[in-house]
Amino acid sequence: MKTLLGYLGFVLILGGGTGLLADHLGGFRLFGFVRFLVPDGHETAGYAVLLVLGALLAIPSARRG
Repeated sequence: MKTLLGYLGFVLILGGGTGLLADHLGGFRLFGFVRFLVPDGHETAGYAVLLVLGALLAIPSARRG
């Protein structure tokens, strides 16, 4: 279970980070699925929430093992 949370946290961290970079730099969206998780007009806040949520999932799974 902790590895699943670690992988999910990693994907959310990567998706949120690349979403923020693509939003501010106007570049290529590496993880296209995250645009379905973020409401239109609130991209910056939504990607930041994904980044924080990913960190909250990944940190406890890394501490246990």
